[in-house]
Amino acid sequence: MFNLLYMDCRRLFRSRGLYILLGVTVGLLFVLNLLVAGVSDPAFLEAMQQQGAEIDEIDRQMAREIRSMSQLTFAQECLGSGFLLIMSGIGMTLFASSDFSSGYIKNICFARPCRRNYVFSKALLAGIYSGILTVVGVLTALGSPFLLGLHLKADSLLHIAQYMFWMWLPHWAFALMALALVVLTGNTTMGIILAVLSGGGVTAALLQPLCQLLHWPPLEQYLLSSMERQCIPLLDAQQMGMILACAAGWSAVYLAGSLLAMKKRDI
Repeated sequence: MFNLLYMDCRRLFRSRGLYILLGVTVGLLFVLNLLVAGVSDPAFLEAMQQQGAEIDEIDRQMAREIRSMSQLTFAQECLGSGFLLIMSGIGMTLFASSDFSSGYIKNICFARPCRRNYVFSKALLAGIYSGILTVVGVLTALGSPFLLGLHLKADSLLHIAQYMFWMWLPHWAFALMALALVVLTGNTTMGIILAVLSGGGVTAALLQPLCQLLHWPPLEQYLLSSMERQCIPLLDAQQMGMILACAAGWSAVYLAGSLLAMKKRDI
């Protein structure tokens, strides 16, 4: 299994796809921070008002709130929309589906008939990829405001590391979902569409009224997209337990689905 993981890591770091996805992540987050920095600048608001834009007290209050945020609170405002979840799902979908489109899976399953090792090595690779994406995304969200002249309250390195860890867990589980979809269907397009819909919160938005209609508990709070939004900078024990339980539960479901689909699939 670890030999397969080593080969996958070499392929991952040598592929242009990884660096393209990381570049897109950094670029989009920087543009988002650029817009937020402009909105929080009083001089920019005054200039917009002189140009005829309607700037009221609510806009000025929002600008003051942004300037008074801590670094991690600002990062959560940028990352809590599910953007990194989407990038985790897309990246894992593209990498795993390349095994089937290139014929690599046939060679691996012929040389190493135990398909369970293939699934576990891909699961560990999903953790590595999602970890890299999480670190890059958080560091970009923390560093961009400083480069744009937006000076926020500094957080300790320990709090930043804790925030990265609890953000990483739902991203890893979400990457395992993408792996399960690829193993089950072998379809790249379907995996990307589902990653965008689920990571963007569409499934949670659809599940919420359904639960209300059927008088069920609010099940949407246990989805991975909801878990990412709960990764506030300073979590209490209950929130940590919720994130850990949901990430572990969904990971177990997706791993079991991948193992079952891989066992029955005709390679």
